[in-house]
Amino acid sequence: MGSRFRRPAASTGARTENLKARMPEVRDELRSRGSQMGREIARQYARMDIGWARAPLSRTVRAGILTGVLAPLMGLYLRRRVRGRDVLSGRMRKPVIFVANHCSHLDTPTILRSLPRRWRGRTAVAAAADYFYKSRWRARAVALVFNTIPMGRQGGGLDEGATDHVDRLIAERWNLLMFPEGTRSRDGEIGKVRSGAAVLAARHGVDLVPIWVGGTRQAMPPGQNWPRRLPGRFFSRRAKVEVRFGDPIPAPDTADRREVMAQVREFWERQRRPAAEAEAPEVLDVLIMHEVLRTYERDAGGRQPVG
Repeated sequence: MGSRFRRPAASTGARTENLKARMPEVRDELRSRGSQMGREIARQYARMDIGWARAPLSRTVRAGILTGVLAPLMGLYLRRRVRGRDVLSGRMRKPVIFVANHCSHLDTPTILRSLPRRWRGRTAVAAAADYFYKSRWRARAVALVFNTIPMGRQGGGLDEGATDHVDRLIAERWNLLMFPEGTRSRDGEIGKVRSGAAVLAARHGVDLVPIWVGGTRQAMPPGQNWPRRLPGRFFSRRAKVEVRFGDPIPAPDTADRREVMAQVREFWERQRRPAAEAEAPEVLDVLIMHEVLRTYERDAGGRQPVG
């Protein structure tokens, strides 16, 4: 009885051969759909992008907000220290792509305030399109204050045509600040590091400059909408925040994007070590030098003058 429902072997073989024959056609169709999707994403991001935020008047307003409003306000909650900013000397080629770890909404203003003024005025910030651009007013606010530009973070963000608006920005010699983790760390640990920044750097032949920022999570962790001062013995105190710039990483090849981002992650991991651990080699060097000097003085004192 079961034989009535058994598919003939010849029929199955014919269907298999037919599917094999159609494979190139199916592959081409999928590629075409992927290209169309990339162009649609590009159109959506281009519509989201707020170009007037990079106009001269907006840049002047933004400089005033960052210096006259945010700087004193952040000074109430943060005690900031910057190291390694000398890598952005006059010899440094522009534009560059800054790549920073991400723990707090305070990361962006903290990093922007740590840049030299001439760099700050020509730096745009990659912002999650699905978070900051859901509301028209929020999009306009972050674009004006931080010069944000929309980018995808859930995959597909670098498909064909999806970064045309970013490509135009870099071509116009704007620097770009990116957070390769895609979202803020919930536990203070470094998350998965995506390679989109390295792809853009390879595409445009620009350097990557790694940035490590620490302490912002204490003042404003994910889920909190306003900074806080930390409890002290008698009075509340400001959170210690540190921003460190690493040596520029030359424009990579696209094939090396994962290795380059692994290098960025290694820089972050080194910077987040406890201070005592980081300073231990310097203390050891001082002890060694002291012992060498003592040996030299002892040997020199034991020599008899010739004559």
